[in-house]
Amino acid sequence: MTAALGTVIDPEIRRPITDLDMVKSIDIAPDGVVRVGIFLTVAGCPLKDTIRRDVTNAVAKLDGVAGVQIELDVMSTEQRKQLQTKLRGDRGPEKEIPFNQPGSLTRVFAVASGKGGVGKSSVTVNLAATMASTGMKVGIVDADIYGHSIPRMLGAAERPTKVEDMIMPPVAHDIKVISVGMFKPEGNTPVVWRGPMLDRALHQFLADVYWGDLDVLLLDLPPGTGDIAISVAQRLPTAEILVVTTPQMAAAEVAERAGSIAAQTHQQIAGVIENMAWLPCPHCDERIAVFGEGGGQTVADALTRTLGARVPLLGQVPIDLRLREGGDEGKPLVLTEPDSPAAAELRKIASGLSKRSTSLKGLQLGLSPNR
Repeated sequence: MTAALGTVIDPEIRRPITDLDMVKSIDIAPDGVVRVGIFLTVAGCPLKDTIRRDVTNAVAKLDGVAGVQIELDVMSTEQRKQLQTKLRGDRGPEKEIPFNQPGSLTRVFAVASGKGGVGKSSVTVNLAATMASTGMKVGIVDADIYGHSIPRMLGAAERPTKVEDMIMPPVAHDIKVISVGMFKPEGNTPVVWRGPMLDRALHQFLADVYWGDLDVLLLDLPPGTGDIAISVAQRLPTAEILVVTTPQMAAAEVAERAGSIAAQTHQQIAGVIENMAWLPCPHCDERIAVFGEGGGQTVADALTRTLGARVPLLGQVPIDLRLREGGDEGKPLVLTEPDSPAAAELRKIASGLSKRSTSLKGLQLGLSPNR
């Protein structure tokens, strides 16, 4: 019975409920009815129905089980503190950013653009969905505080759950995601904050949210080189920058300025992505250059000269109406139309970004000299 319950994964924390001490009791009646008591982390847990369903399905498969009854309870304050310690380790509720800690294996990409409207958020969501579909553990921080759109694009309708000092991020398409839009009252209320509040929000997204052991974290930055871009450089100095542009020269010039911030912050640029590169002709095999040509390569070449290190053009994503439609519906194109040209290009880009160097440079090995 315990082994069966061990297959039930908490939908927020993404660990077995048995590891999280969420199993309160197990009672097997003579008539084969199994009564299972489950501790929820908080009252009104938004995913309690998911937990109920998964526990029922896991237990019902066992031989001799005639029925399953689930009784839900709520953890006490002490139990939640113990859970927090279990998840955070001996650090307790310290407000450290886990991705800055020695030995962190999470690769962090800050997706930037010079101006809005180039499809930066669409690219972010589809790269994340591609990586998650291959089994990687992926998270997204919607750092575009004023123009947050990631929850809609992922179809993430749930609100975060607070467990003591930790925030459990909602999960959509196997991607953990956090956004200021999840904390706002109902409606399309604007966020009107000054720089210090933006920095504080970013820090909370990175330090207070329980991300677990991520392989990749993507940050969807606001356009330009404002407060958030500077805060990311300060709080996540090892984050690699992905610059998104369109082929249009006017957009490319602005994107170049956004990428050039790396020269001042000493960050690495992972590469340039040219979005809306062309429109496939519906009646022929030609490519229609709706927004011109060459902007992505122009940005890559300019940043290479500025930084003195090669900045590659990672890919050119063609225009596809389904990419926009998927964003509106919360269904990433790479999952719904994986064979489309745009999805294929996004998968190629994600595959290149997923490859990790085997070098141990900068990694703390925990060795001490033998005296």
